[in-house]
Amino acid sequence: MITLLFFASIREAIGHDRETIAFDGFSTVEELLNLLRARGESYRDALLPAKRWRVAVNQDMVDVTQALKAGDEVAIFPPVTGG
Repeated sequence: MITLLFFASIREAIGHDRETIAFDGFSTVEELLNLLRARGESYRDALLPAKRWRVAVNQDMVDVTQALKAGDEVAIFPPVTGG
């Protein structure tokens, strides 16, 4: 299983802040994102490749080539702004 955490505008677009999915059919962050986008319009729009968002695996910032394994926690969020 993989735990997914969604934050801010991504959470609002897809309608929930977390879910757990079977670790099946993907091995990298990019493959996971493609799987999520295929779920439908809300995921596809929230996770468009052209949008600026960040991914952390087990609380470490990563890029889309990061390998995943069962038990990982994947957080997806827009860039943080502030002053």
